[in-house]
Amino acid sequence: MTTFHVMAGPDETVMRPVIRRIGLDDVREALSLGLDDFLAKPSHYVFISLIYPICGVVLVTWSSGANMLPLVFPLIAGFALLGPLLAVGLYEISRRRELRLDASWRHALELRHSPALPAILAVGAMLLVLFLVWLLTAQALYVSLFGPQPPQSLSLFLASVFGTENGELLMLAGNAIGFCFALVVLATSVIAFPLLIDRDVGAVVAVETSLRATLVNPLPIVCWGLIVAALLIVGTIPLFVGLAVVMPILGHATWHLYRKIVVDERTR
Repeated sequence: MTTFHVMAGPDETVMRPVIRRIGLDDVREALSLGLDDFLAKPSHYVFISLIYPICGVVLVTWSSGANMLPLVFPLIAGFALLGPLLAVGLYEISRRRELRLDASWRHALELRHSPALPAILAVGAMLLVLFLVWLLTAQALYVSLFGPQPPQSLSLFLASVFGTENGELLMLAGNAIGFCFALVVLATSVIAFPLLIDRDVGAVVAVETSLRATLVNPLPIVCWGLIVAALLIVGTIPLFVGLAVVMPILGHATWHLYRKIVVDERTR
């Protein structure tokens, strides 16, 4: 049975994992190891990750059909804010491969029995709140520049965005605000979920450890965030189908990045 402990570990003590300093070579190696994990059984991982392109297409279809064209881009961009949560099963697969255990895709579902599940859900709820706040912020920015009336058609919407001064301001301000949201998510969750899967330390410790890891390794973490953003953009271009490959690779690579940043208790 999973016990409900979120703030700290099951014994109600606060543990502070030891953080290493890493370099850009470590980021590159983590990405390479993530690719190795994906190539081990690619058919299984693509099967799991089909949910990502499907969700992306559904989001765009829903927003367009609901006469909410101004939110299409924020939805696509904001969907990446939930990426660390959506990849939790992939972290478990990489963990099992590391321990030379059976790494079949069905084990990704076994996290529902994890004692850290409440903490995982708590950090996931934090990301969901940030996602919703981002959408509300993007909508408020659009309304402040173009008014509350929705665009009458896709062509008029694109003309107003790419052909007016307000449109240029919308893109500049929107991207700047989105960058701030992405930076907050990166700093607070870059290794939070892998840590919770590896050690039941509590949500607060997981987020705090991610923040410490970012402060200790600002350049590698920022470079990691840029790599993630670039690959996600590439994955969304062919109707989101590329996410079926990009998301698993990034998910596995995140586990290996976590291993490089946080000292393994078994080796101390």
